[in-house]
Amino acid sequence: MAVQRGLVCLAAIAMLFQLAIAANHTVGAPRGSWDTSTDLQAWAVSQTFSVGDNLIFKYTTNHDVLEVTKANYDSCGTSNPMKTHTGGNTVIPLSTPGKRYFICGTAGHCGQGMKIEVDTRAAAANSPKSPPGTPSGGSLPPKSSNGENLHTCITLGIGLMLMLV
Repeated sequence: MAVQRGLVCLAAIAMLFQLAIAANHTVGAPRGSWDTSTDLQAWAVSQTFSVGDNLIFKYTTNHDVLEVTKANYDSCGTSNPMKTHTGGNTVIPLSTPGKRYFICGTAGHCGQGMKIEVDTRAAAANSPKSPPGTPSGGSLPPKSSNGENLHTCITLGIGLMLMLV
């Protein structure tokens, strides 16, 4: 019985740890957002995206978020998006590794740089890539804030362990 409790506890802690390391990436943050004035390509290059992370788009009603193919990303083609998001606050779970492409469907905005390529890695990696021109080890803002998730996971883990004792 004690061995079974220990295994359940270890499995629960492993699941909680995975939740704690997931990151929320607000597109363009901290100095910008999903708009034409933010250097979105530089922002995307400065991030490390891992499976389990979330991509958060915050934007005004004159914008939207289209998930498109590589060909439509390159040409800013909006006629056949894979997915269309509106409403000003869109959360995209990064649930599989690989490249995904997002553009603004408003006429002319993609051509003005309102597009990003996201390359999601299979394994979680906590260190952000340095943007071009930034020396390695330079001072960069954190890629996201996980303090709230970590606090919740620790609290749940302690509660679960107390229930099993």
